[in-house]
Amino acid sequence: MADFRLETGRLVLRSWTRPDLARFAQITNTPVVMRWLGGLLSEERLEQLYDAVIGCEQEHGHCFWLVERKADGGHLSGELLGFCGLKRGNAPDSTFPEGFEIGWRLREEAWGRGYAKEAAIASLDAGFDRFGAQEIVAITVSGNTASWGLMERLGMRRRTDLDYVDTRWEPPLCDTLAWSITAGEWRVRHD
Repeated sequence: MADFRLETGRLVLRSWTRPDLARFAQITNTPVVMRWLGGLLSEERLEQLYDAVIGCEQEHGHCFWLVERKADGGHLSGELLGFCGLKRGNAPDSTFPEGFEIGWRLREEAWGRGYAKEAAIASLDAGFDRFGAQEIVAITVSGNTASWGLMERLGMRRRTDLDYVDTRWEPPLCDTLAWSITAGEWRVRHD
């Protein structure tokens, strides 16, 4: 399978390589970034994340791609920012098993600069146009207002029928809230 690469105005979304894991961990495995994601990941959990991303991409052609800022002289020029992309809903308690799920995790210095939205738009476009998704779901927890705020700015609608309790976590991280957007809704907003 060929490596994935997608460019936007300021960003490159691309497949992972083994050396990327150390830098990704350095910039995103921090208490602030991981606050709503279950806390800091051990070395073993980081390896599991890498293996899951690689396996997902090999099986489906997509997953959470690395996000880099283009080397353009701007803020964080040429730097790895985190990830954004599409995976399949695979949480044990998920209400949409095997459905398309969009997610993002960016380093703290990249917050509030529109990078997550830019990467998410590119990921949603790819999901609907390249990978044939009919609907894409996003999940978070109630306290992560920045994340669900982005979901709403992307045009996603709240889906209480897809909420679930993720038994891998304790409250408040176990209470999973869902948003979604269909291919038709996305095209109306972006055509």
